[in-house]
Amino acid sequence: MLSYIARRIMIAIPTLLVLIVFSFLLMHLAPGSPFTQERAIPPEILANLEAKYGLDQPLYVQLLQYIKNVVFHFDFGPSFVYKDRTVNAIIANGFPITLTYGVLSFVVAVVVGVTLGACAAIYQNSWLDYITVGISIGAQVLPNFVMAPILVLIFTLMLGWLPGGGWEGGQWQYLVMPVIALSTSYMASIARLTRSSMLEVLTSNHIRTARAKGMPARRIILNHALKPAMLPVVSYLGPTFVAMVTGSVVIDMYFSTGGIGLAFVNAALNRDYSLMMGVTILVGALTILFSLIVDLLYAWIDPRIRH
Repeated sequence: MLSYIARRIMIAIPTLLVLIVFSFLLMHLAPGSPFTQERAIPPEILANLEAKYGLDQPLYVQLLQYIKNVVFHFDFGPSFVYKDRTVNAIIANGFPITLTYGVLSFVVAVVVGVTLGACAAIYQNSWLDYITVGISIGAQVLPNFVMAPILVLIFTLMLGWLPGGGWEGGQWQYLVMPVIALSTSYMASIARLTRSSMLEVLTSNHIRTARAKGMPARRIILNHALKPAMLPVVSYLGPTFVAMVTGSVVIDMYFSTGGIGLAFVNAALNRDYSLMMGVTILVGALTILFSLIVDLLYAWIDPRIRH
């Protein structure tokens, strides 16, 4: 197992370096400049600005300096638009908010999705199975950019039960609608995956053998069926967690939470290349990290993967 972990880490490190290089090059190949907005800047002032941020140096020198700052100091540099703030400060301000409701949404999606999918498979063709399939289909046709305004319309404007936006330190009433909007479509996918995988496992030979030996149904489900049925679900959870934590642009826009998604959108609109690269590298690093965690879980669930 230790050799398998070492191999996966040795793959993850160069992948992250390639991500940093490609993010840097793509940002510098994009037309325009963070300093050339609607109004033209005199050449003298533009030259001073580029010298201040090191943009007057050769591209390979900028790339090596950026890699050094990111890898050894975890420093994404200053923001080109917000002159008094660094990229690290902007990420540190918005990422904890996004992480909070992203983790809560992930927990809700996994717990509810796995429970519904497993129950639907165990009681196949029953009313519970039909309700679960109906909920999954309904949740998947209502993605977060549709679910968010519907929740605001119902629970804020019509019923007045919950605030329509804000954060206020993460109070529960400000978390309910963002968590629901972000988790529903993923919960439906997890339930569908769990149901189909569970149905396949329940018809396998070792389950039939356990039933023939008179083993209790609860023990069969928990000890022999649920673990192998989680293999496709676990492979889906890695990118799902990253998508929930970092792909919450719609949630930040609709509910004004102040998360990192809104900062990323503003960076793209304002051509704040350093902030865009910082958020992109953060998302990529999280994707690589949780892909590594998923691989390790896969190897723990199915030891054949290690070989």
